[in-house]
Formats: sequence, structure tokens, C-alpha cells
Amino acid sequence: MKAVLLALLAAALCGGPAYALWCFACSDSSSNWGCLRPTVCPDDANYCVTTYLGAGIGARSGQSISKGCASVCPNAGINLGILAASVSCCNSFLCNISGASSVKVSYSVLAMAVLASLVYIRAAL
Repeated sequence: MKAVLLALLAAALCGGPAYALWCFACSDSSSNWGCLRPTVCPDDANYCVTTYLGAGIGARSGQSISKGCASVCPNAGINLGILAASVSCCNSFLCNISGASSVKVSYSVLAMAVLASLVYIRAAL
């Protein structure tokens, strides 16, 4: 019995990490539906990363979503109403399921720009 416990203790101390990070992965997908392929990250990757790019007005718009694993967390974002780009990261099991968080912000920025234009036009009259 002592030999079995000693063997288990040695295996626990000498073994590698108990888990691997899983992230969704895709490259330049036009929809988040194309980014639902789970993948096991390499040992040096600590984050799941989602990169979103969107541009356009009305029917002439498009977006690109890329997901994967990364060893650093490059959180960044810019939103100009008709152009949005963001990089977000997380570090838990399949946490990068969302694909277009910047789209919601884009509509609010666009609405504020329209409101500001109306106020400017009203003030000019």
C-alpha cells in the first residue's frame, strides 16, 4: 500500500500541468458561426484571443473575426462609428465564444454622431 501511495505522489509531483487551455479558433471568418471550432492551446499560451474588424455603412458593411490562442493578452480597441477594431482576451475554458462585442458599441457611436449632426443643423438654422 505504501508503494502505491509513493508511486502516486511521485507521479503527481513529476507530472506536467493538470489541464490545457481550450479556445475557439478561426481565421478571417465573416460570421461568428464560422468560429466555433474548439482547439487545445499549446503549453505556452495562457489566453484565448478574439480579433474583430468591422467597417461600412448599411448594406455596404463587412466584418472579419479571428480567434485563437496567445501567450500574451493584447487588449485593445477603437471604434469610429463606421470602423471598429478590437482585440479581447480571456483565460478560461472556451471563453472566447462571443464574436462581435464591438458591433453593439458601433451602433451607439453612430447614433450619437447622428444626434450631434441634428443638433448642429438645428443650431445653424
